[in-house]
Amino acid sequence: MFGLIDCNSFYCSCQKAFDPRLKHRPVVVLSNNDGCAIARTKEAKDLGIKMGDAWHLIRNMRKLEHVAWFSSNYPLYADMSRRVCEVLLDYVPRVEAYSIDEMFLDLSGFHEDLSVVCEQIRTAVDQITKIPTCVGWGPTKSIAKLANYIAKDRPELEGLCDLSASNVRERYYRNLPVSEVWGIGRRLAPRLHDSGIRTIQNFVDADEAFIRKIMSVTGVRLQAELRGENCLPLSEAPGQRKGMVCSRSFGCMVTDYTSMREAICTFTSRAAEKLRAEDLECGHLTVFIQTSSHRRQDEWYAPQVSLSFPPTNSTFSLVKHATRLLDAIWKDGFRYMKAGVGLNDLAPSNRQHSLFVQEDEQKSRASDVMDVINRKFGQGTLNLLGAGIQKKWAPRQNMLSPRYTTDINEIMVATTF
Repeated sequence: MFGLIDCNSFYCSCQKAFDPRLKHRPVVVLSNNDGCAIARTKEAKDLGIKMGDAWHLIRNMRKLEHVAWFSSNYPLYADMSRRVCEVLLDYVPRVEAYSIDEMFLDLSGFHEDLSVVCEQIRTAVDQITKIPTCVGWGPTKSIAKLANYIAKDRPELEGLCDLSASNVRERYYRNLPVSEVWGIGRRLAPRLHDSGIRTIQNFVDADEAFIRKIMSVTGVRLQAELRGENCLPLSEAPGQRKGMVCSRSFGCMVTDYTSMREAICTFTSRAAEKLRAEDLECGHLTVFIQTSSHRRQDEWYAPQVSLSFPPTNSTFSLVKHATRLLDAIWKDGFRYMKAGVGLNDLAPSNRQHSLFVQEDEQKSRASDVMDVINRKFGQGTLNLLGAGIQKKWAPRQNMLSPRYTTDINEIMVATTF
């Protein structure tokens, strides 16, 4: 038996968890550079704010004057997600983090009524982390995912949906569109509709050979899951990355080489830190820079260049390669809006290296020391000088909340009167 717990309006809920004044106010979290809405509470949705609405176009609307706007605070959200996982592990033997706000649960082996167990889990998460959730469960992960959708969509269920019984599933299958199935999105749904498959029940009853023709073996596996046959086991360890990208849109146009080099060094350093955290190395690096595609008065320029080299995860080595690549594509006279680095050819750091090229041991050791210091005192405590200090290019975050749980200088303080 699998469960799926989903944190409601997760980014917004993280903001509300530390400010009781936001309890009944509409809350919206914005994308990088305070660009557009990426998370909304129900109150904000009821005001007509849609996903992707540009903040600069709607912020002065009279009906939105009571909305609480926030810049995205990813360190806070990541840490709150970790805390939710820790609470879950007190109740279930295994948890698979599907995304930052969704976790699959191993509910096998419980002798109690699962409605009672899942309600206890929801209550514990709410009491300890102040994050509201919904839980759905069933005999497969696909059914649990669907049950979670139903729990969120139907208030009368009070955040819980049980699809463990086949007769209950059939009742929902007959009335729900096939587009609500996990793995069937906007691209596949029209093709299924054209073939007469409009409900989930139509999909479950369809001929397997026909489904295989449209969706390959993935569709057949999904069909079996919806019939109650477990094809997707719980995975506690995430799969190895195939690639990694670290990029940002700038808070202001970058026109000088020094600022661009600082940005590329920052992105490369962060990517290298992630590599070491996952015990990986890369052997291929791409650097790209680009002007704004929305400024028609400016000439469009968006080059990228790549380089292969002996595998490494050293910050010093990767920054050296990235700087060389930047030098190859940099041109004066342009107003750059975005830049980034991409890492490919990723593999475990214990793979066989070339016999004729050896990694500089001192640089590797220095990178490890940087990681230890930054983990202890906070990300960014120790940086390469090439990454700059003031970071004038940094994204706009004019409505950033404190990092309540990840920065000791921004922790909440209780005062007495």
